[in-house]
Amino acid sequence: MTTKQKILIVDDDANIAELISLYLIKECFETETVYNGEDAVKAFASFQPDLILLDLMLPGIDGYQVCREIRKESQVPIIMLSAKGEVFDKVLGLELGADDYIIKPFDSKELVARVKAVLRRTFVQPPQRPSAVSPHQQHGEYVEYPDLIVNITNYSVIYMGHSLEMPPKELELLYFLAASPNQVFTREQLLDHIWGYDYAGDTRTVDVHIKRLREKIKDHQSWALTTVWGIGYKFEVKR
Repeated sequence: MTTKQKILIVDDDANIAELISLYLIKECFETETVYNGEDAVKAFASFQPDLILLDLMLPGIDGYQVCREIRKESQVPIIMLSAKGEVFDKVLGLELGADDYIIKPFDSKELVARVKAVLRRTFVQPPQRPSAVSPHQQHGEYVEYPDLIVNITNYSVIYMGHSLEMPPKELELLYFLAASPNQVFTREQLLDHIWGYDYAGDTRTVDVHIKRLREKIKDHQSWALTTVWGIGYKFEVKR
């Protein structure tokens, strides 16, 4: 028997939350609904969802703070829902660790498609202690450089000899750049390759994810994530 994937819905509008739940149940997901930020944090711990649909405008602690709290301990996918469509709001949500951002009102089919797309790209790994990892244990498709291995088959990163936890989109972006060393990609090209042509975000999404990668992976004497001013980014291999 296949275990249903679990979606936590956080929205203070009971009607919207119920509609979202009905859409997802129809698609064979298991759902739980809460209506404020405090209950969202509690439900995350008890329900252990595979994905969270998180409204930003909540009573009590808002969706941004809920995202911060969850990101302290988990990389569970988060899709933010908001009537606020300004670029600033989208970028802030992505910087806090959201995987996608949907503007209200939204089409039910689009919502379900976004949920499925994010879940497809997510590989949930059990928590690992930062113990040393042998590079010879790699299987599948991966790129390897001094002190860095990025495996796209099992969605793992080994940096400086240790496993590094990384959300799927960051890993996919790192792998794509590292698989084509010294090739310059525009932000538009990276957005198309990693997020897809139907993604509703803008090129600042790429900048946010590059920034998060640089916080985790520092420039190496043999390679670096390099900004090509006025164009985009490249994975520079120093010869």
